[in-house]
Amino acid sequence: MNTAETLAVEDTKPNARKRRRYGLGICLSAALTATLAMPLGAQAKSIPNGRGKDKAVDFYGRVAVPKPVALPIVPQNPFMANNGESNIHNDSYMTDSYRWAGPLGNQTKVSSVVAKGECASITFDSKGRIIAVCILKHAYLTLMDPKTLAITTQLMLPENPEVSGFAASPNAFAADYTELAGGYFYLNNRDQAVVSTATRHIITYAVKGVGSKAKFVKIKDFNLQDDVASTDIIQSALPDFEGNVWFVTKDGVVGVLNPSTGVIKTKTLTGESITNSFAMGQDGGVYIVSTKSMYRFDIATDGSPSVTWSRVYPNSGSTIKPGQKSIGSGTTPTIMSRGRVAIVDNANPEHIVVYHTKKAAIGRSQEICRERVFTRNASATENSLIAVGDALIVENNYGNLGPQTTTLGRTTKPGMARVDVSSDGKCTTKWVNSTVSAPSVVPKFSAATGLVYTYSKPKGPGTIDRWYWTALDFRTGKLVYSKLAGTGALFNNNYASLYVGANGDGYVGVTAGLVRLHDGI
Repeated sequence: MNTAETLAVEDTKPNARKRRRYGLGICLSAALTATLAMPLGAQAKSIPNGRGKDKAVDFYGRVAVPKPVALPIVPQNPFMANNGESNIHNDSYMTDSYRWAGPLGNQTKVSSVVAKGECASITFDSKGRIIAVCILKHAYLTLMDPKTLAITTQLMLPENPEVSGFAASPNAFAADYTELAGGYFYLNNRDQAVVSTATRHIITYAVKGVGSKAKFVKIKDFNLQDDVASTDIIQSALPDFEGNVWFVTKDGVVGVLNPSTGVIKTKTLTGESITNSFAMGQDGGVYIVSTKSMYRFDIATDGSPSVTWSRVYPNSGSTIKPGQKSIGSGTTPTIMSRGRVAIVDNANPEHIVVYHTKKAAIGRSQEICRERVFTRNASATENSLIAVGDALIVENNYGNLGPQTTTLGRTTKPGMARVDVSSDGKCTTKWVNSTVSAPSVVPKFSAATGLVYTYSKPKGPGTIDRWYWTALDFRTGKLVYSKLAGTGALFNNNYASLYVGANGDGYVGVTAGLVRLHDGI
């Protein structure tokens, strides 16, 4: 039993086993329905805690002392909001790294807001306001205050009538975010949200009006229904450095939209699915991972997507690992320094695989190196790697089958690791943390503090479910501190990301809304 598991106690009652027999989907649905029924107004309504809040240790570890780490500059995509604020993975290289500081654990305070669903993907506009997509039974484009979390306005996004949504599903949260809308939306350079909808449109929304009168207004709408089948889903859309909007679909369609002419051109990866977002290089390379291969695409002279190179990666077979959503890699590709791009494969055990970004030269392998992470029958990663120069941080999500996996005191297989890639192309494991369990969050890194942030779920004690904002030392992998975010299923992040605002605050999407953490001093 690790330290986190010994910090709180709960009385064991005779009927504890009987409670385990109740249908979890019904319990979650009832809790969420009751919570989301609370009226939203200018004053933020906090997310209620589940059992055991009074018995769970609020903070353990120590206040962090900043140990800055040099971070290579990621080129700013001129068609996206500032790096660190534009999309779920921070920038067009998908580094999941911030240059600014995050919480140090110094008298850290927690606040939260009920937001009609899980605010899985958030961005920050030039005024510092949060623009998010919050999803449960419906998907809402949401504008909120970064300090008070007060919701200014919400707009329900277009829906596919064939998809019932999470709360209506027999298995709550079984559907993919993009089956509703906008899980991988981005903020452009004009503070406008560009959303791929469940109706196979790419729509741009702007905030019009000030203060309490601010509203989202549709200003541009591209219809992709002639290019994407009615049974398919747009997973993600992002602009390249020339302003072309690339998109990928679940059924393996890769497309390019010229926003000036409206012309759309596509290529289908036959027999392959795409279940993640993708990375955009300043040199024109677009890096996409399917359920079989890693690709570099470039735009052809006629404006169509063209495969520059592809490499089949190790794959454990046709069975989806517990903790992943597809039979392939669970990572969005991450562009590193020194002309490299990395993914986690789907082998058993899995590997970090690093490739050259440049166009393939005759007789030269595209793969630079690979390094095994975690152990056999206990390794699965459904979240993107963090890139810190020549270092990569990977998180283990093995065992996460949905919200039910982490209820009644249960958790998933632990594990986070750092793998460094040397100048001569060797992958080496720097450290492994085998105690922290992070079931499904997208972790992040702060260069100003030298901390890796994750959202952890220790076992119990008993049937108490505790969720912590956790900081690890980038250099050693050791836990620095954990701050309790909340207890119960409403604080499960369920594959949402965590974020660090330029104001130094931390944010994490949870099933009922959004949680904010900020240092008191």
